[in-house]
Amino acid sequence: MEKLKSAISQTLILSISQSNPQNLHNTCSSLHEFFNHLPQFHQMIEDLAHTNTSLCLKNEESALEFKLKGNNCFSNGDNSNALRFYTQALRVAPRDEDVMGKNLVATLYVNRAAVLQKMGLFLESLRDCNRALAICRSYSKAWYRRSKANTSMQNYNDAVCDLKVSLCMEHSLSGKRQIEGEIKLILGQNNGEDFPPNVIKCKESDIHDHLQDIQLQCVETETKGRGMVSLTDIPQATLLHAEEPYAAIVSKNCRETHCHFCFNELSADIVPCSSCSMALYCSQLCQIHARGQDRQFHTKKHDIGFNLSSDLENYVASVTKAIDDGVNIKQHAEHKHECGVNWPIALPAEIVLAGRVIVKSIEQNKRFGESSAILNLELCHNYLQLDPEAKLELHISSIVLMKCLHHCYGSGIPVTGDTISQCVLLLSQIKVNSMAIVRMRSAGSADSVGPPSSAGNNTTSTVEQVRVGQAIYLAGSLYNHSCQPNIHTYFLSRTLYIRAIGFVTAGHPLELSYGPQVGQWSCNNRQSSLKEQYAFVCSCTGCSQINLSDLVINSFRCTNKNCSGVILDSSVADYEQQKINPFSCGLHLQVGMVQRDEVKKVASFLCEETGSTHRLKPGFCLSCGAFRDLEASNAVVKKAEICIGRLEGLLDSGEWHNATLSNALRSLDLLKSALHPYNKKVAEAEDYIAQAFCLIGELQRSRDHCQASIKILEKLYGDDNIVIGNEMVKLASIQLFLGEHTVEESRNRISLIFSRHYGSHVDDIFPHLQFLNRSV
Repeated sequence: MEKLKSAISQTLILSISQSNPQNLHNTCSSLHEFFNHLPQFHQMIEDLAHTNTSLCLKNEESALEFKLKGNNCFSNGDNSNALRFYTQALRVAPRDEDVMGKNLVATLYVNRAAVLQKMGLFLESLRDCNRALAICRSYSKAWYRRSKANTSMQNYNDAVCDLKVSLCMEHSLSGKRQIEGEIKLILGQNNGEDFPPNVIKCKESDIHDHLQDIQLQCVETETKGRGMVSLTDIPQATLLHAEEPYAAIVSKNCRETHCHFCFNELSADIVPCSSCSMALYCSQLCQIHARGQDRQFHTKKHDIGFNLSSDLENYVASVTKAIDDGVNIKQHAEHKHECGVNWPIALPAEIVLAGRVIVKSIEQNKRFGESSAILNLELCHNYLQLDPEAKLELHISSIVLMKCLHHCYGSGIPVTGDTISQCVLLLSQIKVNSMAIVRMRSAGSADSVGPPSSAGNNTTSTVEQVRVGQAIYLAGSLYNHSCQPNIHTYFLSRTLYIRAIGFVTAGHPLELSYGPQVGQWSCNNRQSSLKEQYAFVCSCTGCSQINLSDLVINSFRCTNKNCSGVILDSSVADYEQQKINPFSCGLHLQVGMVQRDEVKKVASFLCEETGSTHRLKPGFCLSCGAFRDLEASNAVVKKAEICIGRLEGLLDSGEWHNATLSNALRSLDLLKSALHPYNKKVAEAEDYIAQAFCLIGELQRSRDHCQASIKILEKLYGDDNIVIGNEMVKLASIQLFLGEHTVEESRNRISLIFSRHYGSHVDDIFPHLQFLNRSV
């Protein structure tokens, strides 16, 4: 891309920088014509779009090499590497390739099933056996391996049936005797009881929550344009909205760890794409949804070649029934046009997402061009607000993407100034309308650790968000932003859910957070981020009213030991000054009634009608007027942050030095001497130190620092914010190991906060919380 950019003339770059949506097709046509005369441009498209140069093609030789490595590791008892090599072999194995009379993919699934059984992953092993048998029903070894998995899972009748089928296919006398012996052993251990078959079948997960009958309406407002309101009052924790994405893409950093369709974390029995080595899925069902049904595959599964009883014949049919038989694909097969080419690997995720939107538009409207439905998605864009460099990037990316799609669809996607310009606007729409699909990840889950007295055991259970995908939700994009949102968004698989955090009156705007919230970042940082990413200046209550969090989050403490007032630096003071009405008599402040008393404690001058003499002044206390040398104080803070940063680095690396903790404790005292008690840097330092004490087994001190961190965060976020719930999980896990009765109070608080944000989906999103709830 950089080589293409450097070749463009300054005249054309200037024209692109001055372009607008009305003349965009002209600049797109000019740049496309320029690129058409560049040999390096055509070579780039050749490398990106042609399957004969693909980096993700299937390759029998590579598959056999990985298989051999897996066999060697398995023989040496190295199950972890055996699993890895067999999975790598599955990724590159051609799907219809036979080796020594057996389908290579089926053999690899059976081999991996054997490893999974050695690792105690019996359900995963069973699924791999099913996959092998879906390819070749007459695979005796697969039936035998399946019986082992079923026996371990106590599915004894299925295990016997598996062995009986394997017995019919076994040629050697010794093999038959072994199988007959195992059948007798299973029947003898279970007194000949005949359990009903328990064939594992894939199915979509059930949803245990239901949308309420809430009437929502899209309205226009002067300040924010389109937005959503409810025509009726909404009770707290009400589920308002559920929606599947118009188009979605897995994040590049999660390609090896999460399913490329449902975005759930991959288990050990990964299912690679049947036609390329790039896409990975958690199940065949997700693979089919992503790529579509393929009737050319599994051609041998109906040829058993053995005489079976009617009962066994029915059993075999139930096990080997193709998963794609009768599958209702509700969504368009989004990976199919990307399968086996390089551009989805090389281009940024939002470009690939734009390609999926375009292809879906083609399939829905059977055309692409002047009548394209892309601009009819009714999504806003920010093209006019983009800087010249960003406009140029969109032009280049759009031309490259359209050329790549043209190779797949031919005349169905003409590459013209009009279609390229629509792609440019689509990319700017994605920039401001796409949503990050996140998963909650727990580290150091409390149910996986040893006794709390053992040094080095992490007894805290921490919760963090992981961005696993990016998607366009057409209705979800209608909800406006607030730094103090009244609705909460979360995801189960690809589905977006929106729930009311508190009681919302009829007609009140329903607003979610596009990113940083009050308590997370200061007002000036929130404003800068939102303007850069979404091209608007936020005017929500969190940004237009004085609030405690914005005053204290990065503030210094008063030099007067008896004063709890805040001292602001110039950057914060400038933003807070804008919240004061300079045209009224005195300081007419908009301070939220809920926080007025809290604000008065730290900035009493702001709550007094005393004229303009006590406006926000950097370096001066807002409660008593005392002065602090901000330059010297910042030097103290910077020095302390270096030591705290070293502790954070050791926590991430797993290494440990006691001197680092001692230095961090002294640095915490330095921070407390300079920063306001509610400053977020103090809360973060308390949290790191709590984790450190937990690692060395000093749980009482860990608990104390964890509680200190939570008390600060409560001032920044409020008592029932989801952030407090996440931190309470840490505290509760420590209290549990200490055997403290206060853990019950913590668990109740966690339950209230999480239920308010996730309803009955809590257990689906935070399965590790079940450990805290089970422990009494």
